[in-house]
Amino acid sequence: MVEAIVAPFRDRKGCGLLEYRADPDHNRLVVSLAGQPGPVLEAVLEAGRVAVDLIDLEKHSGSHPRIGAVDVIPISPLRNIAMEECVELSWQLGQRFHEQTGVPVYFYEESARRPERRRLEVIRRGQYELLRSEVGKAERQPDVGEAKLHPTAGATAIGARKLLIAFNVNLGTEDMSVAESIARAVRASSGGLCSVKGIAVSLKERRLTQVSMNIVDFESNPLYRVTELIRAEAKRWGVPLVETEVYGMIPARAVLDSLSYYLQATGLDSGQLIESRLLDLLAGEPGEPGEPGEQPDDERR
Repeated sequence: MVEAIVAPFRDRKGCGLLEYRADPDHNRLVVSLAGQPGPVLEAVLEAGRVAVDLIDLEKHSGSHPRIGAVDVIPISPLRNIAMEECVELSWQLGQRFHEQTGVPVYFYEESARRPERRRLEVIRRGQYELLRSEVGKAERQPDVGEAKLHPTAGATAIGARKLLIAFNVNLGTEDMSVAESIARAVRASSGGLCSVKGIAVSLKERRLTQVSMNIVDFESNPLYRVTELIRAEAKRWGVPLVETEVYGMIPARAVLDSLSYYLQATGLDSGQLIESRLLDLLAGEPGEPGEPGEQPDDERR
């Protein structure tokens, strides 16, 4: 099934498959792409049709919140495209996706047509099971499509947004109450760190628990700060921090921030990364390696 879904992203001119992964606990496939708007949009539509045909939400379960077989499609600007253009692309994609699959669409973040829907968790409240019974209510009706879910594929959220980091911290305990307490301490919605969303997840096969997070603005709260807060909270419970995990792709700037912190390195910037400079040179970007103040990854986002 996974290979059938990612197949439309392979060997397509103008669309690059960067990474994809799935795991049994989350029971969720995450695919990362980059490319030109037209080819990427067409590839996403094709893959979306495959997922709708293959995945039945009536038989699906997993630890990660979801509202549909194609749960969420984010669109983020990388280079030479503005956020406003990504918003227009998301609206176009949402309309075409519904027309081709019959799946209703909700727009979130920068693409939201209702201010209360900027936050994805508002749309996902109660997940597929609750949305199925509440979709007829005025506040829960989709932005595209009738006020009913697809019988097997549910609904889909589409939105333009900043680059997001899916970041997980695994804890050496099976006690979900501990993980839930730490998740509350770290996430913004319950008084934790701004730009951090988090839930507790049981990793039954590994006999661990996890604080599963989305860092929606890593410049506001970098990964090292999130990690150290969780480490401090876990210490209160006598629980070890076993490991951390980046799920999907991550901007180089986010890695550099934490690398600088833990190595106590001063003045480290992306111009010192060989791969980053080579990409800049191939793209014809100005500037010399190591030029003071140069931060190409941030400035072109």
